[in-house]
Amino acid sequence: MPQLLVRDLSPEVIEQLKKRARRNGRSMQSEVRSIIEKAARAESMDAVNLAASVRRMLSGRDHSDSSELVSEE
Repeated sequence: MPQLLVRDLSPEVIEQLKKRARRNGRSMQSEVRSIIEKAARAESMDAVNLAASVRRMLSGRDHSDSSELVSEE
């Protein structure tokens, strides 16, 4: 499995990660993995939610065939 090394984190950040991991009953490594995975999924979900929002905004409207517009150009 690929690995990731993060250097130069401040001692304060490390301490906050340790506290968060303890609160969640996980090791610090597991906690950091969870944070990174959630952030990566959120990025994907933002795009999905944006697309759904645009579809809702445009629903019920008549749209021209874009191929006709392109051929006119």
